[in-house]
Amino acid sequence: MDRLANPIRPYAWGSATAIPHLLGVEPTGEPQAEMWMGAHPGAPSRTPRGTLDEVIAADPERALGPRATARFGPRLPFLLKLLAAGAPLSLQVHPDRAQAERGYADEERRGVPLDAPHRNYKDPNHKPELICALTLFDGLCGFRAPDAAAELLARLEVDSLKPYVDLLGAHPQEAALREVLTALLTADPEQMAVTVAEAAAACARLTEQARGTGATWGAEYAAYASIAHHYPGDPGVIAAMLLNHVRLQPGEALYLGAGVPHAYLQGFGVEIMANSDNVLRCGLTPKHVDVPELLRIVRFEAGGPGVLRPAAGPDGEQVYETPIDEFRLSRYVLAEGGPVRRLTAPTPQILLCTEGAVHAGGLRLGPGESVFVPADEPVEATGEGTLFRATVVA
Repeated sequence: MDRLANPIRPYAWGSATAIPHLLGVEPTGEPQAEMWMGAHPGAPSRTPRGTLDEVIAADPERALGPRATARFGPRLPFLLKLLAAGAPLSLQVHPDRAQAERGYADEERRGVPLDAPHRNYKDPNHKPELICALTLFDGLCGFRAPDAAAELLARLEVDSLKPYVDLLGAHPQEAALREVLTALLTADPEQMAVTVAEAAAACARLTEQARGTGATWGAEYAAYASIAHHYPGDPGVIAAMLLNHVRLQPGEALYLGAGVPHAYLQGFGVEIMANSDNVLRCGLTPKHVDVPELLRIVRFEAGGPGVLRPAAGPDGEQVYETPIDEFRLSRYVLAEGGPVRRLTAPTPQILLCTEGAVHAGGLRLGPGESVFVPADEPVEATGEGTLFRATVVA
């Protein structure tokens, strides 16, 4: 079992304080957006025996176990993160496996460099993901029902939004959402910048009107006003209004499957995902937006955001159930003097402490500290605190 030293990614949208405060170190003043725990070749965790990807490559069956190796190959199929959003991330969507395989093969065939800014597919894998809130966490997830989106836009009383309001009510759900998103992303940039500015002002006005009244839509307009502040003139501001706004309480989670548009807005959480870099962006970013490819990937299905709460498992384990096998996330809330939790498994594990002090396999873990546990390695957990457990289903 190896204690991990984990790289921190300084993306511009990151919080300057959340990760340092958890680790008990002084903030640098610079954004610290994500702490990566895993064997992603772009930024692998370090162990006393080398980087985690090197440790796994040296003996995959020992590190991962024969079942996981046979199913997912000689690599860790998930990436665990601490994610600290101080500003909105890009509005984005991920392909399913078949779409990723086709897209990657096509770009390889056409000789698009992997580091090209217009490259969509960095690998042939899908990228389902789960975010579990450690603090209040705001995000966008999945399409609203078209009539609800039309009502939200109409309340802004912006004349240039009226055609979109009409479109949302004139077609079946899937066609309405597709037509409006397409129109937003292909609109004249100068005209759209004016529309976004007017919508942002209206959101700020409605936020003030709702203050102190208990109106449920107040928090939504506040979120969209904040998005517009960070991305003035971006058509993604209006596209974001087609999506469900969700506020997670600590311990609640969102699962984001293929084709579901989403964005994280603000908050601190534990994120786990399949080990892929494939992202297609819808807006809220200066990066490349490939509208035709995006429209092939997005699933124009309206519905609620599907907030997850952990299901009680055996031995005190609280499991966040998802429909995929590349990762499985759970947590233990340990009490001093409580029972020993036996975590030995035939699959690889990363254990992460987010609160208190936990003893795992003879190592003491404080907040933000983690270990990699090879398959079948005996490990028990005790102490007082919260321990997240990341593994696979194999």
